[in-house]
Amino acid sequence: MGHAAMMSDFLRQCGGVAVIDGGFATELERHGADLNDPLWSAKCLLTSPDLIRRVHLDYLEAGADIILTASYQATIQGFKNKGYSVEQGENMLRKSVELAREARDIYYTRCHEASTKDTTGDKILKQRQILVAASVGSYGAYLADGSEYSGDYGDAMNLEFLKDFHRRRVKALADAGPDLIAFETVPNRLEAQAFAMLLEEENINIPAWLSFNSKDGINVVSGDSLIECVAVAESSNKVVAVGINCTPPRFIRDLVLSIKKATSKPILIYPNSGESYDADIKQWVQHTGVSDKDFVSYVNKWCEAGASLVGGCCRTTPHTIRSIYGTLSRKSADPSLVFEAPRLQPSER
Repeated sequence: MGHAAMMSDFLRQCGGVAVIDGGFATELERHGADLNDPLWSAKCLLTSPDLIRRVHLDYLEAGADIILTASYQATIQGFKNKGYSVEQGENMLRKSVELAREARDIYYTRCHEASTKDTTGDKILKQRQILVAASVGSYGAYLADGSEYSGDYGDAMNLEFLKDFHRRRVKALADAGPDLIAFETVPNRLEAQAFAMLLEEENINIPAWLSFNSKDGINVVSGDSLIECVAVAESSNKVVAVGINCTPPRFIRDLVLSIKKATSKPILIYPNSGESYDADIKQWVQHTGVSDKDFVSYVNKWCEAGASLVGGCCRTTPHTIRSIYGTLSRKSADPSLVFEAPRLQPSER
């Protein structure tokens, strides 16, 4: 099955709209993790792998159809700066995928052991296809200076530098066997081109998505044209979806309408809560975002505008995702497409 057909089939099984998970670092911190580190959420790959697995499970039990790995800010260079070898850094990247896959296996086991109902309490235990998306943050995320929210990498930046920076990282993640590669919070057209070219140059046979961010609801954060950025995704056969993440909810509908004019691919959106981030003190500014209730009130409008993959980014939680799951009016899947999760042997649990 081709990449585009795979995504179409997956969305059909989801009833037309798939649910992406929510903020990862938000949940790690809620459980007590200290992420004041250049590695951010990827720090837990070194210190708290069990917590990563737990957060993945929380999102699956909230109804997520796609979970993103804890590798957004995990880079070979970042691990090297902490004293780890290239090989150890690659192992950490692979571990991020393995933890997500393990969480999925545990979830399937829980579904099998649960009753035939879709929900148990507030947990959604429903046999369905779940995709693991390997998260690849931008070069700006590695810098840990907030530049993924500006796209300003300096005048000396060029395409070859960005490809070389991401190359081994993308290969290591792909080799770990995710279902998707999620290029996230892409702040400019140049980095989108680098990602699309890497997929071809390294002959990576895993579908990918490109997700940009915007602070004005018109262009991407660097000021580059959103339409030109979307064109990069549209021109790649290996990119199966394109959209927006880590952007205030109030901008999403208009951005989806703009993207729809420039692509035939499925459109994904996973906004942040709308809170402002202070890069100087590395903290979110309290009371600047929207409530879960207000966030979820947008969902049907986003889908009507053309979004077919919906979730949350920074400062959203499993509660947000559970509300999205409950809000989406899902069509009944074709019985012939009902997914049978693998049954694990006791030794595999």
